[in-house]
Amino acid sequence: MPYIVDGNNVMGQTPGWHRDKASARRRLVEQLAEYVRLKKARLTVVFDGAPDPLLPDSSAHRGVKVLYAERGSNADARIIRLVESSPDARGITVVTSDNALAFTVRARGARVLRSGEFRKQMSETFAALPPVADDKQVEAGNVNEWLRYFGALPEDE
Repeated sequence: MPYIVDGNNVMGQTPGWHRDKASARRRLVEQLAEYVRLKKARLTVVFDGAPDPLLPDSSAHRGVKVLYAERGSNADARIIRLVESSPDARGITVVTSDNALAFTVRARGARVLRSGEFRKQMSETFAALPPVADDKQVEAGNVNEWLRYFGALPEDE
């Protein structure tokens, strides 16, 4: 089932996100990419504001399609157009806590998942992963050799 995520709405679930919107966008896209990989889902995220040069409009990042509000519009309008243009709106889940957007896309057949619930699903998915075993131990001698090679040991100065 494809997801269309109201990016700014989901970012708003994280305290302090507004201090560095570009970094918050990138972090969210990374989290969404991991979720897509684990769930084998299709996902489009739509952000308000000007496109990020590192994540341009209509780009894809690790399975996540990244879109932005069109000039003079907002992300909600673009999300509504995506739902309206879908041949199967009933198969789409829109992730938002915006009541007006939720009402509109439901009226067009899409399902709605609140942003907080989606964040909870992502957290549960990530928590269910087995811990990564770090079996590789670095020998102190090897570290010193590399540090010496790069001129980073104090005694080499």
